[in-house]
Amino acid sequence: MKPTLPLDELMSPGHLACQGCGAGIAMRTSLKALGHDTMFTFPACCWTVIDGPFPYSCLELPLLHMAFEATAATASGIKAAMRALGKDKTTICGWAGDGGTFDIGIQALSGAAERNDDIFYFCYDNEAYMNTGIQRSGATPYGAWTTTTPVKHFKKEVKKSIDDIVAAHKVPYQATASVAYPEDLYKKLVKAKEIRGFKFIHILAPCPPGWKARPEDTVKLARLAVQTGIFPVYEVEAGKYAQTMKTPSRKPVLEYLKLQGRFKHLKEEDVAEIQKIVDLRYAELEKRFQG
Repeated sequence: MKPTLPLDELMSPGHLACQGCGAGIAMRTSLKALGHDTMFTFPACCWTVIDGPFPYSCLELPLLHMAFEATAATASGIKAAMRALGKDKTTICGWAGDGGTFDIGIQALSGAAERNDDIFYFCYDNEAYMNTGIQRSGATPYGAWTTTTPVKHFKKEVKKSIDDIVAAHKVPYQATASVAYPEDLYKKLVKAKEIRGFKFIHILAPCPPGWKARPEDTVKLARLAVQTGIFPVYEVEAGKYAQTMKTPSRKPVLEYLKLQGRFKHLKEEDVAEIQKIVDLRYAELEKRFQG
């Protein structure tokens, strides 16, 4: 069978990711599209650990570690420096988790998007501050257990609509993706590399320890998130919405929730509330896909 993705690997064995880590799958797939002429910057996040302790790195690319809140600002600075050196074609990427994107780094993200800086901003979304102990973030969904939203006080707020926030900046290209659909992610990145300006890529990356799920269920969970409508997969190019992974007959959210210990405390009415939240959000997006 002919492979659907390039065989080149820019992520070496020996990384420090947990078993079944969605963030590791997200990076490995993305690198196949980004290629060798790429530079990264990481804030405090799981990937500052996954990469390996200095002076070692599992990535065969230049990278810079910096402060939690500065992903987009640092990536913009690297791009300016490379342009001054006559290396404007080098792809510059900020790679951050949901805590450093939805919350701590949102100011720098907004600034880079508003300036339309010619960088990629990746958010690998595992829906909590996993590297520091599974604390609630703006990406944590309604109903979820975390160490700061324990069972008796599970999260009552809905997940922040970071994609809508970015879309309000009128950036040239943004997309959502799931590690369960690597070909979709690869194609989006190949397309985005040809677009000048700010590119925002939001990747759902399940975390087995934080989600209290089996490592072998990572891809299954990432697929169910799409199939239930919890994490719709689409792109926005020049303001036009297009659904890239269609789910004509969505599965009930319970199929996704029941595989994760972080939701095991929920009652029937709580599950119904999550289904309602998902249905409303999906209906909003469907109007955009049609318009």
